[in-house]
Amino acid sequence: MELKDAQKEWKAGQFRPVYVLYGKDRYRMRQFVAALTSMLLPPDEQELGIVKFDTSETAIEEVVAEADTLPFFASRKLVLVRDSSVLATAQGKEAKLEHSTDSLIAYLKQPCETSVIVFQVMAEKLDERRKVVKLLKEQDALMPFQELQENELLQWTIKRAEEQGRTMSRDAAQLLLARTGTSMQQLAHEVDKLCLHAGSGGGISGEDVEQLIASTVEEDVFALIDAMASLQVERALKLYGELLLRREEPIKIAALIARQFRIMLQVKELEQHNYSQQQMAGQIGLHPYAVKLAAEKAKRFSAQTLGKHLSRLAELDYNMKTGRVDKTLGLELFLLSLAV
Repeated sequence: MELKDAQKEWKAGQFRPVYVLYGKDRYRMRQFVAALTSMLLPPDEQELGIVKFDTSETAIEEVVAEADTLPFFASRKLVLVRDSSVLATAQGKEAKLEHSTDSLIAYLKQPCETSVIVFQVMAEKLDERRKVVKLLKEQDALMPFQELQENELLQWTIKRAEEQGRTMSRDAAQLLLARTGTSMQQLAHEVDKLCLHAGSGGGISGEDVEQLIASTVEEDVFALIDAMASLQVERALKLYGELLLRREEPIKIAALIARQFRIMLQVKELEQHNYSQQQMAGQIGLHPYAVKLAAEKAKRFSAQTLGKHLSRLAELDYNMKTGRVDKTLGLELFLLSLAV
């Protein structure tokens, strides 16, 4: 089931007996639950009409029994279930409880008309080998919430500003994404702050983002590497100086530089095997947008050069931690060497 299809049904007063939300994007999952709650229950009924469970602490049989009971002082009942063992593949630690999914399967075949169950599955994928998951799939109850791609994130950011009566340029959205990262919770917070500053009917430009949204250490390190690779020595040293003024430790900065070089090296190696950026993101464990940025920066370096820089950074890290070299000066000399 798609989100837009669910929203159409809600507007028509139709609610499925069960929704199964899963994927990496927990922010949009929470937004789904909030929207469903507001459509299903009036504000004065939400306290008594919502029941919450966690399958790490409560057997699924109890969840089913609650859903099969008529609501008390409310028109409907919303049963929210946080799950990591009933519908998903078990990962790492064994589940504390044994769940009998037969009761859930029986309920799905004859659900209570006044109850809606929402499973919030804390996993990227469901275990489609299980009978209950197969049945839920047949009933079109599964709703994946995967991380948005770069263009989708940009559109979402611009749309959030538009919903508040403001306009945001694409350049501003791109800079905000670079500074904030791909966490939609953080993006939403920063967009709301920019909208407040712009005022009703106002616009949000790249300059507004530059002034109001602080750059992250990771972004400054990326800019630092880019400046040195472009032989912009003066700009690079200025960025390094600003990081030191913010009391960032040279050892931490060196570690972040090493991390970026390592990501770029991984990207270059995966490119040789014709991996897409989406596939690279899965292999490296990063958001596709972060992989895209790394791929762009990696074009300035050969794989051999990146390997050499990583080796030198490892040696520098050892020398800084053992006091063989002054930390601030040692990292500055390394940065200068990148421009040679």
